[in-house]
Amino acid sequence: MMKFLFPGIQDNKKLSAVLLVLRMLFGLFLAYHGLTKMLHFGTLSTQFPDPLGIGTSLSLSMAIFGELFCSLAFIFGFLFRLSTIPIIFTMIVAYYVSRDELALVYLISFIIVYIAGPGKYALDTLIANYFSKR
Repeated sequence: MMKFLFPGIQDNKKLSAVLLVLRMLFGLFLAYHGLTKMLHFGTLSTQFPDPLGIGTSLSLSMAIFGELFCSLAFIFGFLFRLSTIPIIFTMIVAYYVSRDELALVYLISFIIVYIAGPGKYALDTLIANYFSKR
């Protein structure tokens, strides 16, 4: 699958470096959106879209969780696939609500990196290597 997604990169170290850069770029961009939402929670909580019918405050809280906290886990490669699922869900909802191309770009990017995996330069890999050597 990796050769299909990244056909020009054959070296595993280079591929892991590319995945690290992608995780950092997309994760930081999305974390910025989440941080902005968190800092303006009081203002946004009254006007934030509620497409799931759970209330504006809870919808905003879920968006912050997906965009900020899960993005940080995504950046570090910690519980990588588990932390990417809320991000993907958030981007699906954001695109559904706004039809914004940026949400679609984020969605596609996070799906591709989800499929590719975190690479060797991730906390999940370090933790797995630590326990496999014990």
